Amino acid sequence: MEKNDQQLFTQLKKLDTEQRNKSTREIDLADSLEIARLINAEDQKVAKEVEKKLEEIAKAIDLVKEAFDAGGRLIYAGAGTSGRLGILDAAECPPTFGSDPSQVIGLIAGGKEAVFEAQENAEDFEENGRQALQEAELSPNDVVCGLAASGRTPYVHGALKEADDMGCYTIFVTTVPGNQITIGVDVLIDIPVGPEVIMGSTRMKSATAQKMVLNMITTGANIRRGKVYENVMVDLQLSNQKLHERSKRILMTFADIDYQEAEKYLKAADGHVKTALLMVLGDIDKKEAQKKLEESNGFIRKALQKINS
Repeated sequence: MEKNDQQLFTQLKKLDTEQRNKSTREIDLADSLEIARLINAEDQKVAKEVEKKLEEIAKAIDLVKEAFDAGGRLIYAGAGTSGRLGILDAAECPPTFGSDPSQVIGLIAGGKEAVFEAQENAEDFEENGRQALQEAELSPNDVVCGLAASGRTPYVHGALKEADDMGCYTIFVTTVPGNQITIGVDVLIDIPVGPEVIMGSTRMKSATAQKMVLNMITTGANIRRGKVYENVMVDLQLSNQKLHERSKRILMTFADIDYQEAEKYLKAADGHVKTALLMVLGDIDKKEAQKKLEESNGFIRKALQKINS
């Protein structure tokens, strides 16, 4: 065994995600119901661990919100399951919040092919992570969020180092304890979920933890930017029939109008839900609704206060 291989072997041996789970050592003898129970029992532990890092998650939300306000982006960088989770979160932001597709992007070791078919060796080089950010034309206004269950992925470390060199804020989401992390970042969100149900299978608890955190970061940042009214997403894009019908329901819920009226207002607002909502709630035309929204930085509550004052 070569020296570098021995070092990696020793490093992996110590990681929490690479340990055997005492609770599932007889899972190979279990029937289907018991397998489901064992997995579910382990999954229930994840939310409790995430709860311990809410202050760090809040800091990440603030950084991302400020980056968006400055015209910057949130860039996820990960490998394997972690990389796919970043891409998934990025892809879901435009239809959910009406955001520009370039505002949140996901980079994965091995490129697009790795989304569908593992390109495992692509994660082994820091230079690949640096190059990916260079190709993304990284700006100091961007925030880079590294995703690595093990906390050691060279591709992710390279991306975070490139971001730091560019003066970007950095976030690191990992599922091993912070004392196992060897790279410095502005916000470390370590969610030590412990040994996986199946040793080393970080597509399980580790992935669940990371998905929960990413949901909080992008949802929180968009809430703070006026993308939500009360607890309803009102800046969605009408990219399919389901979202078109959901938009009508939003108008009907808040404005107490019928289906045909909702369709009329939505059409008059060129499909922009927040504009349509202000038109009906404030009894104003499209031009005035757009003006009030702009003056209120997109916040429906603030715009209604201006209309009613």
